[in-house]
Amino acid sequence: MKVVCVGGGPAGLYFAISAKLRSKNHNVTVVERNPAGVTYGWGVVFWDDLLDELYRNDPVSARQIRDSSVTWGGQEVHVHGEHTAYLGGYGYSLDRQRLLDVLVERAKGLDIDVQFERAVQDVSDFANADLVVACDGINSLMRQLHSDHLETDIEIGRNKYIWLGTQRIFDSFTFAFEETAAGWIWFHAYRFDAHTSTLIVECPPETWVGLGFNSLESDQAVKLLEKIFERHLGNHSLINESRGGIGKARWLNFKRVNNNNWYYNNVALMGDAAHTTHFTIGSGTTLAMGDAIALAEKLEEHKNLTMTLAGYQNNRRAALLAMQREALNSAKWFEDVPHHINQNITQFSYSLWKRRGHSPLWRYPLHLATQITILRNLRRSLGMAKRGLRGHQREKLLQSGHR
Repeated sequence: MKVVCVGGGPAGLYFAISAKLRSKNHNVTVVERNPAGVTYGWGVVFWDDLLDELYRNDPVSARQIRDSSVTWGGQEVHVHGEHTAYLGGYGYSLDRQRLLDVLVERAKGLDIDVQFERAVQDVSDFANADLVVACDGINSLMRQLHSDHLETDIEIGRNKYIWLGTQRIFDSFTFAFEETAAGWIWFHAYRFDAHTSTLIVECPPETWVGLGFNSLESDQAVKLLEKIFERHLGNHSLINESRGGIGKARWLNFKRVNNNNWYYNNVALMGDAAHTTHFTIGSGTTLAMGDAIALAEKLEEHKNLTMTLAGYQNNRRAALLAMQREALNSAKWFEDVPHHINQNITQFSYSLWKRRGHSPLWRYPLHLATQITILRNLRRSLGMAKRGLRGHQREKLLQSGHR
């Protein structure tokens, strides 16, 4: 089968890899409009569930991804820089560009044709392809060309946000809320390598306008943000230059993308082109790579392309339902921060934790225990043991052989 992936992000590259692993006879091409080494954004975050799935699908690239990642332990919630509460858990993060480098290297090693600096104007560019996978992002041109058939729906979020970097290392996933004369503003931050952290600033539109961000140049906005978050950043600055020198970071409103149909003729949507989940639950990369595996599996399962694409759509829609619901709940919670933040720090941080919409009865006592240093350290130690056990199980998969 001749397959073309439009978009060289995690979705397109990982689908190309997954399809080729299942059939060496597939002729797979990935086309990317940007030069090699250029990407938007900073670090990506994920959890054990994605690593487990990657090791099952392709242990070779999975191990490289794990070896390139850093681990953050626990979550911290700061209000006014004076009050701190703690949440448990751990996760992984890595430089988005490093992730892409791993996937490009793996793809080329499987004889996949990866073409950079190739802009696509129309699906007719690939008239000879049996399957075209549209994984060209949230503003997908391929999706726009067929939006009537795909029945695309896009909702614009209320809050403003900007995706920045900093050399201030946040070893825990950190939420910091500051009140200004214009209202509340906050950031989400986590490290993704030894020297750099992702830092996403978010605020209501009233705060954004009140602080003058609607009229400030990018560098001026960053200087103001450094002043607002000075006690959290210390002597470190914020970085607003996109990776690869392709421009400054911009303030955005989140776009919630849904499509009633995920395919039309031989064109299938994948990743952010098909669906988006709010950045406050950090699942974009996980879902994109899950899409990639699912389509590759259906391609192997069915010889008929229509059955393949229908099966892929049904599989991923079902898998996404719970996550999309949680993402919507999370987005709404952050749009209502001024209402929640009047609680004491312990109650506020628990409200933040349960924003996704699930809260078993045992969770609040655990939350209270986590505020006690000795119990928090114990919980962290148990998390480390759990992480080590799952890592050992994954390595056994690698040692037992791979595709």
